[in-house]
Amino acid sequence: MRILAVLMVLFLVIPMLVAQGTADDNRIYDEVRRKLANDADVRGAGIGVTVKSGDVVLTGQVRTEKAKEKATTITKKTKGVKQVDNKLSVLGA
Repeated sequence: MRILAVLMVLFLVIPMLVAQGTADDNRIYDEVRRKLANDADVRGAGIGVTVKSGDVVLTGQVRTEKAKEKATTITKKTKGVKQVDNKLSVLGA
């Protein structure tokens, strides 16, 4: 009986923990996209943002090396981001 109670608690708690991680990733995604779109050096670039467990991958193209570096800086400063993998390429480089 005790094992059954423990299993039932686990089945109730684990989905909530998974959903919390997804909610955090969604918030990070939205915030990073908003910050990048509002930055004068970065906006207008075709930047893809992927978030998994707080790890962010940036993909696409930017116009300058400065924009690439700034995208990393902006992303790292976002609450909840653990690490940034900047795979952006610079147009014409």
